Amino acid sequence: MSSFPSGHPNSLGPVTRGPSKPRRSLSSSKAESVAPKPGVLETAAPPEEFSFGLKPREIARHLDRFVIGQAEAKKVLSVALCDHFQHVRRCLAGEEVLYYQKQNVLLLGPTGVGKTHLIRSAAELIGVPFIKADATKFSETGYVGGDVDDLVRDLVRKAGGSVKRASYGIIYLDEVDKLATRGEGGGRDVSGRGVQTNLLKLMEDGDVPIVSPNDMTGQIQSAMSTMRGAGSAQPETINTRHILFIVSGAFAGMERLIRDRLSHSSEEVSLGSKSKLVRMKADDLFAQSMTADFIQYGLEPEFVGRLPVRVACHGLDTGHLFDVLRRSESSLVRQYERAFEAYGIQAEFTDAGLRHLAELAAGENTGARGLMTVCERVFRDLKFALPSSRVRCFKVTQELVADPVNGLKRLLAGARKSVSSPAKSISQSGTDS
Repeated sequence: MSSFPSGHPNSLGPVTRGPSKPRRSLSSSKAESVAPKPGVLETAAPPEEFSFGLKPREIARHLDRFVIGQAEAKKVLSVALCDHFQHVRRCLAGEEVLYYQKQNVLLLGPTGVGKTHLIRSAAELIGVPFIKADATKFSETGYVGGDVDDLVRDLVRKAGGSVKRASYGIIYLDEVDKLATRGEGGGRDVSGRGVQTNLLKLMEDGDVPIVSPNDMTGQIQSAMSTMRGAGSAQPETINTRHILFIVSGAFAGMERLIRDRLSHSSEEVSLGSKSKLVRMKADDLFAQSMTADFIQYGLEPEFVGRLPVRVACHGLDTGHLFDVLRRSESSLVRQYERAFEAYGIQAEFTDAGLRHLAELAAGENTGARGLMTVCERVFRDLKFALPSSRVRCFKVTQELVADPVNGLKRLLAGARKSVSSPAKSISQSGTDS
């Protein structure tokens, strides 16, 4: 069911199980009416363009439909998004906001716990431009300072060329931990420090050229537009003061740094407390992360300082993975149901089968990504053989998940038996007559 009552301006409507369709943002109906054509910069935008009637709890309820658990991360993201939209509304209404510090967000936690999926699901509610990028593509480029500016230019393109809309957008940067510059082992790519430095001006308050100096095609097009007089009123730069940044990373190994800091934080730590620290899980340690831990991990102090809002995502156990399969609207089960439906085969997933899939995925230690690994292994032969067989429906039981090879043999044998039985009865009735 929808998180909002019928008739609510931000009602999500009923949940359907049919083929997925492209989702529209909650404010798309208003944004589309004023959205500029590609390549045309907007000269004025009414405050209603970014109207936003959601409250933090309503955003969290929407995220509950797609992401299992991570209550604290949902709370932090919901508040940050609402604060950002209220700030956008005040700016567009002409209010003078003298002292405003962006609540840039840092999500940390092990791989496959839903960090990226949280942001992707939240993007459905965003009426301002939103883009996602991986920090790794910048870490490979060395000290080429202009590359990170492409994040902002991509935001302008996502806004249909509107600098005004893009200047209030949201940029999500994943795998930011790969920018760390530790000296362990072979060390990190030294370009990581250069990328962090280049990101500083974007995350705080900087001006980015609309056309990249290295983009000769863009420079020529801009010059031709100016000669024709079409670009005389267009801004040449975009300011990043009001662009919200959300970054995430696994930060593998940082739990050891946190444990060491906690164990040496006081000379009066008892032996029992030290023993408790040794037994603490990574989830509990990440929740106690501090600025010093990120700096020791390899992030620059100035870079960490521009990410004041931090929240740790917990790992997923068997129960969480079972709920991901059974409850999430983006469950992998829907994908496999559609895959078999394409050949006229109905797959029915039992709770016992889903539970065993979750148990196997938990053993992969890759979070929700382990579900795809396990499902592909279990259903590989079924997806290959069943479309060419007479099987038209089957149940995914615990026995089938535990032994898919023999389970497939039983399905095929049962289909052949069901076909031969009617033929035999018809032959007998003809003999009797």
